[in-house]
Amino acid sequence: MAVITISRQRCSFGNEIAAALAQKKGFTLITHDTMLTQFLDDATLHERHMLTESAKFYLTTGKSGETFADLLGSRLREYAKTNDCVMVGFGSQALFSGDKDALHVRVYAPDAVRIARAKRQYRVTEQQAAQILLKAEKKQRKFVSTVFGISLADASHYDIMLNTASLAIDECVAAIIAMLEQRALHERIEQQARDTNTQCHISDIALLKNQSEIEFAKLLDMYHIDWVYEPKTFPVEWDAAGNVTSAFSPDFYLPKFETYIELTTMNQKYVTAKNKKIKKLRELYPGTNIKIVYKKDFHSMLERFLPNGD
Repeated sequence: MAVITISRQRCSFGNEIAAALAQKKGFTLITHDTMLTQFLDDATLHERHMLTESAKFYLTTGKSGETFADLLGSRLREYAKTNDCVMVGFGSQALFSGDKDALHVRVYAPDAVRIARAKRQYRVTEQQAAQILLKAEKKQRKFVSTVFGISLADASHYDIMLNTASLAIDECVAAIIAMLEQRALHERIEQQARDTNTQCHISDIALLKNQSEIEFAKLLDMYHIDWVYEPKTFPVEWDAAGNVTSAFSPDFYLPKFETYIELTTMNQKYVTAKNKKIKKLRELYPGTNIKIVYKKDFHSMLERFLPNGD
């Protein structure tokens, strides 16, 4: 199940983003309040009051024999095994650190922007708004440092950081969902590769030069076709001194089919130039199987390689 943790600066719209995200995805929204009332519902009124007032109290041992921090963490992780959820604050990025199903988000905005927002929200002066934020953030930093021993400012705890000075709430929500969906796609492809003992090239996608190559590579992975990116360069022209003046590096090589693939755009002048190089390549390197493929021909080529949809 998916877990999205959202760490946020005060007046950065982190709470609003979390609520909108949970609603859009149908995830459970878990805030600091619901953590206390739902996941520590067996705590006494006194204990719950102390947990609200003191970060150090989370490190004391309750009647379960565990600290309140450990107890809450284990219950949240257990809940997340069967429920998609968005967790706001409470150092949840630390609770789910290293969890492959967790996406960690940090929402922030420049001080001037947040002070202006606090000024409007609380109807106070600019100086008072700055003091409100300073006090709140000091408590926030102390809480996370005391309970989890981490710094909120450490970017290594987050997968994505969103600046709401330039991004609207719906843009932030869309960005998080897109990242979540892309991660799910990668996981499905990798799982298919593991199930079928097929080589997976997700990590190689970063080496590709343009969107057409990326789309083609993903299609090959989806159909479990092993590929190698630009594995070989073929010299096709030399000058009088024997120096290579023109060479050709096909985009992909498909070992299973012993075929080189060159992708191209719809611009005819590029197609003509590539065709000339490919003609020379075939003359100079007999038996080399190479095909030029348009983006629109991706699926038809795959069907040709896989007539049974294998």
